[in-house]
Amino acid sequence: MSYNVTSKYIDNSRKKGGWFKWVALVFLVLILMFSSFAFGLYITEKDEVLKELANDEVVFLGKLIGKYSQAKEGALTQDVDFNLFWDVWNTLEEDYVDRDKINEKELFYGAIRGMVAALGDPYTVYMDPKIAQEFEDDLAGTFEGIGAEIGIRDDTLTIIAPLDDMPAQKAGLKSGDKVYAINDESTAGITIDEAVRKIRGPKGTKVVLTISEDGLEEIKDVEIIRDTIVIKSIKTELRSDNIFVIKITNFNDDTLTLFNNAVMEVLEKNPKGIILDLRNNPGGYLDTAIEISSEWVESGIIVTEQFSEDKKTEHLSRGRARLKDYETVILVNQGSASASEIVSGALRDNGEAVIVGEKTFGKGSVQSLREFSDGSSVKITVAKWLTPNGDCINDKGIEPDYEVDLTVDDYKENKDPQMDKALEILNNS
Repeated sequence: MSYNVTSKYIDNSRKKGGWFKWVALVFLVLILMFSSFAFGLYITEKDEVLKELANDEVVFLGKLIGKYSQAKEGALTQDVDFNLFWDVWNTLEEDYVDRDKINEKELFYGAIRGMVAALGDPYTVYMDPKIAQEFEDDLAGTFEGIGAEIGIRDDTLTIIAPLDDMPAQKAGLKSGDKVYAINDESTAGITIDEAVRKIRGPKGTKVVLTISEDGLEEIKDVEIIRDTIVIKSIKTELRSDNIFVIKITNFNDDTLTLFNNAVMEVLEKNPKGIILDLRNNPGGYLDTAIEISSEWVESGIIVTEQFSEDKKTEHLSRGRARLKDYETVILVNQGSASASEIVSGALRDNGEAVIVGEKTFGKGSVQSLREFSDGSSVKITVAKWLTPNGDCINDKGIEPDYEVDLTVDDYKENKDPQMDKALEILNNS
């Protein structure tokens, strides 16, 4: 009996325990369902927050990095949204009246050109592949055009240096002439590379420049027939009074070889003195300017490259100084720029030459050429030049020791008072 009673009790307990387990299971399932629903809501909300943070990540980081600093005047307080670029691009593609004439490559290069031009530095220039090749041709010394170096001065296109015996000089253009139009198109706001493209052209074709002579109010049209421009950067002459004249028109690919030949000629003929004529020389390679200066300066600084107040690079003499014992006069004018100013400043500050003529152009900034995979390049200003004495060349130029003008009348009458003064100094020494 006890077995039966016990057995019956166990059976009833199982029935009761099964009911409780069933109720507990249902309750647990309900809890799990509620928890899953709540957790799903949490995850969904968290995903939305994460998405929002992801969308705003750039702006958020930009704000965070600059949290305790004030944005400089003209600077963006937040990161640039390049979607705007594509919005404008697509708007042009969709809405421009002559959509079939759109050249996407020109749009692309134009956008980059505009970005670089926004710096407001006329010497920092983006060059598409065609212009980049023309720039290389310039340094090689062969191209087709009028044969004049141009620049921007006081926001006006200006003739820096007409090259000897080239079409521009034969047509009467001079250093300092202001160019107000090219083929009747205004040059207001023009960039240097745009002006070069408009002025250059095939040999035998015509270009008309509307100019005003420096210091005069009269505006006139000058018609110039383009020709092949072959620049031999150095000419030499031993005058009958035993003065050796070295005329350097550019610091180009051929300059070092030609200058070394000139030095050998000087050593062979042993002249009374040297006139280094850098008038209308717009510049060229830095290394060439240093090498040439080193033929007078035996040791010390040739030029200092100033990247910032705290970062400077001193370029020292290469030490040959084969011409250091020859009294030297340098001729300069407002067409002497860049590398010409480096040489003038180096020889003057080191006591190796006196300078005669007019204040130089004042192009004392350093351009570095960066080339890209498509053949384009950017010529970017990275530093400024300082003479050995620490004088900044940029915008100030090099002041001559003897200021002598060459007037329009002098030019027309084939007179050269600057050369006359240099000869007087050397012949009276």
